Amino acid sequence: MEPANDARSATALDALLAGLQGGMVGVCWMLAWLGVSSSWHRRSFWSAENLMASAFYPNGAIRNGFAGRTLSGMALYLLLYSVLGALFALAVSDRLSRVRVLLGAVLFALAWYYLTFQLIWKTAIPLVALLHSAAPTVVGHVIYGTMLGRYPKYLPRRASVPPAEGVSEALAEGVSEAPVSQVPEAPAGSGLEPDESAAPAGESDPR
Repeated sequence: MEPANDARSATALDALLAGLQGGMVGVCWMLAWLGVSSSWHRRSFWSAENLMASAFYPNGAIRNGFAGRTLSGMALYLLLYSVLGALFALAVSDRLSRVRVLLGAVLFALAWYYLTFQLIWKTAIPLVALLHSAAPTVVGHVIYGTMLGRYPKYLPRRASVPPAEGVSEALAEGVSEAPVSQVPEAPAGSGLEPDESAAPAGESDPR
């Protein structure tokens, strides 16, 4: 029973780490998109991170450029969305096809956006809910979900399971103890013994 439990634990750990990596990659792409979108609208590239930093600095996080407090908002994004990716991968594991995993990850990311930016952040981080750009943020979550849906490629490849040690040893012993094939001896008086008195080939029988 213990090896089976260890196998399940290893599989869950693999999915957790793969989802953590997929979530980290996804949130980095999402933040890059939000920064480019903010710059396109002539706002600070770090607007999303500065708004998220208002969770720690409600009175001083809103600024136009990068500052030390921007790092706290970035860290919160990275931590939160990486953990989300790990939880998603742990729930899905490798039970679905790649296409379904991708669609599920995108739907999961959009559901998280509407749950947080439209509900939770209104109470927890009001400035994020009030000042974030809705359309770019929705697209950013689609990008995040797309990258998260690629987490199966971070799962380790499973090697073929070798035969059991006892079975392999038994097979080896069976092969080594197998008798060497020999020509069976004919029983006496059966008429199959070679006739020593037989005349050589080409000589006629004197009788």
